Amino acid sequence: MTDDAISSITSIEKLIQIMTKLRTPNTGCPWDLEQDYTSILPYTIEEVYEVADAIERADFDDLKGELGDLLFQVVFYAQLAKEEGRFDFSDIVEGICHKLVTRHPHVFDENYNKTTNSSDLVLKRWEDQKQIEREAKSSSNQSSLLDDIPKVLPELKRAQKIQTRVAKQGFDWPNVSTVWEKLDEESEEVKQAANDNDSDSIEDEVGDLLFVCVNLARHYKLDAEQALRKANQKFEKRFRKVEELANGAISDFSLDELNDFWNQAKELTKG
Repeated sequence: MTDDAISSITSIEKLIQIMTKLRTPNTGCPWDLEQDYTSILPYTIEEVYEVADAIERADFDDLKGELGDLLFQVVFYAQLAKEEGRFDFSDIVEGICHKLVTRHPHVFDENYNKTTNSSDLVLKRWEDQKQIEREAKSSSNQSSLLDDIPKVLPELKRAQKIQTRVAKQGFDWPNVSTVWEKLDEESEEVKQAANDNDSDSIEDEVGDLLFVCVNLARHYKLDAEQALRKANQKFEKRFRKVEELANGAISDFSLDELNDFWNQAKELTKG
């Protein structure tokens, strides 16, 4: 396909044709031709985080570009699959359209009783439908609610997804006060493991403590990953101010002096 032909079409078709040209043997881009699903996966993950970063900075010009980069990743996977005769971009679109219509009967089914709708009920039906689909895909009679939770997710995100998934089926703490009790219990178990100087036990108990912290965030309808990301950003902002106050010579000051800088940094970075 010529450049003129590409310029004559619009939107997603143009992107798909560009991708096809990049992957055309002999005339395409050598780098693009060398890629496969595994090699571009790190770029996909990176693009997702760049989208998140643009959203958190409320930089919508940047967000537009980052979403384009992420869309290109989807088109890249679709091109690889098309070359292998597995599926193409239109199959991806048809699949998500079918999924959205199937999981939203309260919107698309005219005969559906819409009088009892609420966000909680909608989410419950969504999870029920997903479980039906998981069971249909399962090659055995045994399938788990947790089967399709990606193991490559960041662990805080994966923990919250696991907890949310099982909670929607009733496997959950009855209220947030019981989570606080469990948090105290796990904290004491970390201290005990530390007193025993058992590194394996300390790791195990710290893991349990983190898992309960995620549960606490979930019960307060917070995203644990986002909460930690904000905490990281807050610490980084304050520490940079500490570096300014210390003229970059952190190691020249005592811990008490650095704590004074830290308290000043907290005041200077409020708001």
